[in-house]
Amino acid sequence: MARSPLPTVPTPLIDVEVTHSSRRGVPLAAVIIGQNGDEGTGTGGGTADFGELIAQLHATGRAGEVHTVATGTPARWLVGAGSGDAAGYRAAGAAFVRAADSDAAAAARAGARPARTVQVRLPDGAGPQEYAEFAVGALLGGYHFKVSGEDPDPRVRGVRLLAGEQAEGCADAVDRALRLAAASSLARDLANTPSNVKNPEWLAGVARRAAEEVAGLSVTVRDEQWLADKGFGGVLAVGGGSASPPRLIELSYRPRGARAHLLLVGKGITFDTGGISIKPADGMHLMRTDMAGGGAVIAAIRAIAALGLKVRVTALVPAAENHVSGSAYRPGDVVRHYGGRTTEVGNTDAEGRMVLADALAYGIKQYSPDAVVDVATLTGAMKLSLGLRTGGLFATEDDLAERVRTAGVRAGEPWWRMPLLEDLVEVVRGELADVKQTPSGPGAITAALFLREFTEGLPWAHLDIAGPARSEKNYNEVVPGGTGFGARTLVELVASYA
Repeated sequence: MARSPLPTVPTPLIDVEVTHSSRRGVPLAAVIIGQNGDEGTGTGGGTADFGELIAQLHATGRAGEVHTVATGTPARWLVGAGSGDAAGYRAAGAAFVRAADSDAAAAARAGARPARTVQVRLPDGAGPQEYAEFAVGALLGGYHFKVSGEDPDPRVRGVRLLAGEQAEGCADAVDRALRLAAASSLARDLANTPSNVKNPEWLAGVARRAAEEVAGLSVTVRDEQWLADKGFGGVLAVGGGSASPPRLIELSYRPRGARAHLLLVGKGITFDTGGISIKPADGMHLMRTDMAGGGAVIAAIRAIAALGLKVRVTALVPAAENHVSGSAYRPGDVVRHYGGRTTEVGNTDAEGRMVLADALAYGIKQYSPDAVVDVATLTGAMKLSLGLRTGGLFATEDDLAERVRTAGVRAGEPWWRMPLLEDLVEVVRGELADVKQTPSGPGAITAALFLREFTEGLPWAHLDIAGPARSEKNYNEVVPGGTGFGARTLVELVASYA
């Protein structure tokens, strides 16, 4: 069934430029200050002339705090960067761009011409990392996705970061930050697209276009007949209840000189009703984001290729819609996965592990990677365990776990390692089949142990992003809707092997 194109154009990423000096006619929109106005935390050079103003406004410099300055002063806002760490600069960038966008919209409503390009002064103590983190915050903090027949409000289109003599060194860091932010933005676009547009074939089409835009990236899309011929029983079972057939999306990046090969697998459930084990109506509308793991994988490999990282990467996204119909799979069914292993179905709403099992088995047998990482909005239990801002990390090797955790720190995406409890291995063993889909015990852990059955003993990490993949409010550079969580971590993880 054909689908209409994307019904709206998401807010494009603004143009962030690092420059030596200010440009006449471009307003100085913001000055970034540190916590409590202390020189040692990053309020040096450039903010000395704002000392009295900081005191008058009682500005604490807390990360993300914005103070509007009276007309006639050199800048419109003072924006806090907190203690000057990476998170503080990302929060400052996001808070700034939201204030600037709001100001542009208000000016337009008042009949004035809004400023489309503005300048920002960071502290003298800020270096390439601080400029990069501020840029990520500014690029993502103003993200907006809305299906509307109305013209969007005016927004800031360009930000010039005044870096003085450091401009050249900071520019490279900001350019890399743009690639990372673009990955998060694309992952958000994919998650936010409504499911009357987004089905498995549509998602495959996006992957095709992503591959066309970046040198060295190729894509192959496998249809339902190929999946049946190869024995992808999990993907076919989950997608069997939908009028939109499933797809397997394969993306490949093979740079010359690469010594390591990583396999990335992302859950691509384009809508999840729960199937016969149907979900409650409340919250079901959010299931358009149940392919957030697959979206993160597509966005990440695109950024990896754009950055030219010297690591071979294969990405698989098993894509399906989990619907209710006479052809839907049932509790009590036995499904044979790629490679022959069988699963006893206990709950059709545990569909993510069914499609991931096929993709893991296929990717490992077909490509023999050095390490495997899967990403999925897999279990509600993970939200209960870690809340809505931290991803769950399971890993079979300490080195891989530490690489993921460190990559998350660099990306600003926190992960918490969870245990693969060996005393629960037996509960995954099946009676009617090789393994049980929904064994008893702690849900996030038993789901990870189920997936481990399909990894053939390779170094493997499972990233459960059920909590942080969606947000209901602004925080730091995150906005309501799909967050793109995981995309930047995957890029930084692959970079650690380069």
